[in-house]
Amino acid sequence: MIPEITVTELSEKLKSDEEFILLDIREPHELDLAKVSDSRLEVTPMSRLAREGPQALSDSAKSQDATIYVMCHHGNRSAQVTAWLAQQGWKDVFNVRGGIDAYAREIDNSVGFY
Repeated sequence: MIPEITVTELSEKLKSDEEFILLDIREPHELDLAKVSDSRLEVTPMSRLAREGPQALSDSAKSQDATIYVMCHHGNRSAQVTAWLAQQGWKDVFNVRGGIDAYAREIDNSVGFY
């Protein structure tokens, strides 16, 4: 079973001072359509992860002790990446259930839809 958080839980975390990485794995053209603004947001497209593996991640995300919330459009690709990171040894990695679409619909429609 893939560990997950809801968009409501993510919203609460975004309001906190908690240290984590919000890893958006969508492709660049998708980011132009909808995006969460937060200093903890890091973008590493899934296509780049597929080509480069963990080397594609930022230095902070390469730490297997980092808390990482993985987001995509609907939560399917991010679930795959969450499972893959866990298999690679990351301990605190979670899929954002429903992705940016659920976040826009349930939390903040100003982030955009597509």
